[in-house]
Amino acid sequence: MLALFSGLRMPWTLLGWVALVPWLAAVERARSWRGALALGLGLAVAFSVVVFGWFAGSVQAYSQAPLWVCWLALLVMAPVVQLQFPAAALARYFARRAVEGAGTLTGAGAPQGNDSRVPVRSDAGPPVGRDASVGARLGWLPPVVTALVYVGVEWFAPKLFADTLGLGLVTQEWQRQGADVAGAPGLTLLLLLVNECVLATLRSLRVPSSRQRAVIPAAAGVALVLVLTAYGAFRHSQVTAATRREGGLVVGAVQANITNYEKLKAERGTYDVVRMILDTHYEMSDGLLRAGPVDLLVWPETVYPTTFGSPRSEAGAELDAEIAGYVAQRGVPLVFGSYDLEGEREFNAAMFLGPSARGDTLERTAYRKTMLFPLTEWVPDLIDTPTLREWLPWTGRWKRGPGPKAVSFRLRDGRSLTVAPLICYESIFPSFVAQGVRQGAELLLTLSNDSWFSGTPAPRLHLAHAAFRSIETRRSQVRVTNSGVSALIDATGAVVAEVDDNQRSGLAMRVPVTASMPSLALAWGDWLGPVALVLAVALMGGAVLSGHRRAPGAR
Repeated sequence: MLALFSGLRMPWTLLGWVALVPWLAAVERARSWRGALALGLGLAVAFSVVVFGWFAGSVQAYSQAPLWVCWLALLVMAPVVQLQFPAAALARYFARRAVEGAGTLTGAGAPQGNDSRVPVRSDAGPPVGRDASVGARLGWLPPVVTALVYVGVEWFAPKLFADTLGLGLVTQEWQRQGADVAGAPGLTLLLLLVNECVLATLRSLRVPSSRQRAVIPAAAGVALVLVLTAYGAFRHSQVTAATRREGGLVVGAVQANITNYEKLKAERGTYDVVRMILDTHYEMSDGLLRAGPVDLLVWPETVYPTTFGSPRSEAGAELDAEIAGYVAQRGVPLVFGSYDLEGEREFNAAMFLGPSARGDTLERTAYRKTMLFPLTEWVPDLIDTPTLREWLPWTGRWKRGPGPKAVSFRLRDGRSLTVAPLICYESIFPSFVAQGVRQGAELLLTLSNDSWFSGTPAPRLHLAHAAFRSIETRRSQVRVTNSGVSALIDATGAVVAEVDDNQRSGLAMRVPVTASMPSLALAWGDWLGPVALVLAVALMGGAVLSGHRRAPGAR
């Protein structure tokens, strides 16, 4: 069910409300911490294989390593990048033990005799025993701790794609609006709690004597879904009322679908490839300009695969001047992906090139990418050695930029626009994006290169992340990629226009204008994870202390 849910397509995303029920039931029956850990590790590996199996093929295509090595790496990394599963399983086991120590849980279908001090186990629930009233009061603890630990561990675990179950609700127009409170992790927390309610309901229904109790978790689950939906409907109406779709900014986005630069360079030579890339983008941009007024042109990440403004050859200087001349002649500012150079340090950058305030010169501003993909773009200094470079010759050499930055520049008609530029991987980090918006950005502007993942679920997963960044910040977003999915996303997370994966097209995007709206996710960023961990520890500590106070002989 998780595999179907992870496809981010209706109606399969509805499975998110029940997808974890079988696994939670299995963890509930674990007789030891080793059994719980095994269930967590098993799901981590299965999830990685079923949901991210495409990553092994992408790594093989990029690195030319044997496919079996890439699969082995994926399997070895699974318990680390999907750490939430083993962590949540262990948390559930120890939370259950803590509650048992506080006066064992009363499960659905517990015996109703006079002696509540003899430990027994019901098939419908956890152990029951010596202090049933305490168990009844703390029966909610294991499910709640499980959900909190799951969300908290996702916050600090090294997840390459920041995947979380809440991303699946991107298909639900109202329910996804809840992300402006605590981002996609907040929706994950609600999904987990509803899964727990479904499990508790099914357990109660299995035992005839406890079927009346099933109404409590069932009602709780329905209430959670209704509250989320009602809040989302309210926020959606607010944002829609604050949005003006007429007039505004028109952005010309170019998706040329030219991929695998290194292979093309080897076949045709570097200069001929750069020449072909630029000519294609000039031609497609001119087509957009002829079709109607365009205020801003945007080309994707690393579309100019060399340094701009610091040429390394005479041919490079000529190409730099050619791009500047194109912008000056058309009178339209251009944002494009390139490299930026500072001494010996090279950066993946977005170049902003447009008219100055006086209009007689061009101004250039560079935004340097900070969040670099591990190994392929950047190697931490701690492990960056000649030996590593010899073993992994495909590792990247870019340096990290200084962080989020709002960039202001002039449009074709002289208006000033402030954007939060994002380059590819950066769009999956909520706090990073929020910091850029808090500097005064009116628009999210994302340049990306997803060509290594073309034909896989990755471009749609990346698009889902982008949609949530717009919901969290309540800012429209222009997203331009070299091979798809390029899109215009409004402040409700709706994809207003798009060019699909592996397609070549130019797209004129009329950006809706939404009045500034506050949100907790914008103000606090990715706040839920650390709060969830602290709360889980506090709840577990309270249960353990309660168990000590109620232990036989305690005073």
